[in-house]
Amino acid sequence: MQARMTNPAVLIPAAMKGLYAYGTSADDLGVPATTLAMVHLRASQINGCSVCVEIHANELKKASETDERIFAVAAWQDAPYFTEAERAALALTEAVTRIADRSDAVSDEVWAEAGRHYDEQGLAALLIAISAVNVWNRLNVATRQVAGEWKP
Repeated sequence: MQARMTNPAVLIPAAMKGLYAYGTSADDLGVPATTLAMVHLRASQINGCSVCVEIHANELKKASETDERIFAVAAWQDAPYFTEAERAALALTEAVTRIADRSDAVSDEVWAEAGRHYDEQGLAALLIAISAVNVWNRLNVATRQVAGEWKP
């Protein structure tokens, strides 16, 4: 497998700077780092971004998450390994990532459940994290970035 081109954010330093700043702005706003990593992993699985799936699975592994939890992110609804707050974040991730799949993209039910676990700042952090990883997924998938090639 070969990439079509260098990732556009790598080619355009201002884009990299902006995307990095946007993505990291979601950190430390009341959503645990492992939940944000699960959100990144789930969106990347949905979008078929092998680069981001690898990055975020490794990120979770480095955070001492169990293999069971990492492997089960793709099937979070049917796995017993997640807290209610994590489930709400993952449901929101799926709704926002699959925004065009239904007329009521982010249902009141999904929104209300996320709101039970996260305050407004936490919800903002989740939305920023979800949208940021979706941008990276789209750049990587469109240019066919290859998992593992980013490693030294």
